[in-house]
Amino acid sequence: MPGDVSRAIDSRRSVRHFDDEPVSRDIVEDLIRLACTAPAPHHSRPWRFVHVTSDERREALADAMSDAWRADLDAVDTPVREVDRLLRRSRTQIEEAPALLLACLALDEAKDWQDDGREQSERDMFVQSLGAALQNILLAAGDFGLVGYLKGAPLFCTDAIRTALDLPSGWEPTFLVLLGYPQPGFEPDSRPAIEITDFLIDR
Repeated sequence: MPGDVSRAIDSRRSVRHFDDEPVSRDIVEDLIRLACTAPAPHHSRPWRFVHVTSDERREALADAMSDAWRADLDAVDTPVREVDRLLRRSRTQIEEAPALLLACLALDEAKDWQDDGREQSERDMFVQSLGAALQNILLAAGDFGLVGYLKGAPLFCTDAIRTALDLPSGWEPTFLVLLGYPQPGFEPDSRPAIEITDFLIDR
């Protein structure tokens, strides 16, 4: 029979609507400690997190991301109403999430290689490790009664985010982690069954 870990994994959902109750700093710190137990190459810890708490910084972050995204959307002739809708939704997500974390990749412990192929493989290992740390956060959040989701938009506007949040040198913005308590009466959607042979083969 599945145990607690399997049930936690199976019940995880990306939830984008939260109750107004704040998330304590203590819980955020606990989640980061658990993130730092993820597997990583070379006994490193290539994860850095920014807890964006002030209204001023959230506004600066939302402005920076909106400006960058608007430029991208305008470049492909996206209709004005659609641009406004997308940017308004993104801004609301950033400004209203009870807990907002920016996950960054740090490569200071990566090995230097003399060829591009191994250099890229080294980076890939660190990126995969950051993904494991983010999964730890999302799974552990459930133990604290929280729900949440990841937002990958920072990958498309890293320079703008570095400036908006005055990031330390070497911190590469990757994902936003948005967390909060579920709204009253929340029930997770069921997942459709998978065909295991779509994802697993034997050799």
